[in-house]
Amino acid sequence: MVARFIPEDEPLSIPVLSTETVYEGAIWNVVRDTFPYNDEVLSRDYVDHTGAVAIVALNESDEVMMIRQYRHSIRTMNWEIPAGLLDIPGEDPLVCGKRELAEEADLEADHWEFLTTLNTTPGGSNEFIHIYVATGLRPLTHDYVRTGEEADLEMRFVPLRDAVEAAVTGKIRNQIAVTALLAAYVHRQ
Repeated sequence: MVARFIPEDEPLSIPVLSTETVYEGAIWNVVRDTFPYNDEVLSRDYVDHTGAVAIVALNESDEVMMIRQYRHSIRTMNWEIPAGLLDIPGEDPLVCGKRELAEEADLEADHWEFLTTLNTTPGGSNEFIHIYVATGLRPLTHDYVRTGEEADLEMRFVPLRDAVEAAVTGKIRNQIAVTALLAAYVHRQ
């Protein structure tokens, strides 16, 4: 009998010879690391990201909260799930998730379950995004004022199976939403 192989990413500690900020941005920076690897000295630029959280918020009818938000870099009104940056160094991802669900979807949840962590673009960013499933949803009233791209957010509950179909047929292409919806769907089975 052949042993079952389950792939798993493995952290690897490589010494960094130098790091420089090549671009300082409003939200994140681009850095250049120089490091030895396979008998070469390499330089790689990447987005130095704070990290983020995304939430698959499911109501009692197995519908997921989707939000529609303008994303300038791709010039698209994107259907996504509530998500946001870890704003404070060392911030607990669950605390961030609760804040983002309130700010982006006007919801709070009684139950939170960690689903997975993923790297959005490991070849160009050090971002880790922590994904949770939130259930026991309740509407939340608050005085939060949305600005910028969040000023015209559209919020809608969508049957989870329909959101998954949209993900696998390319109707929604937000990588975080696609991955989270598929993971949540498999997790619910």
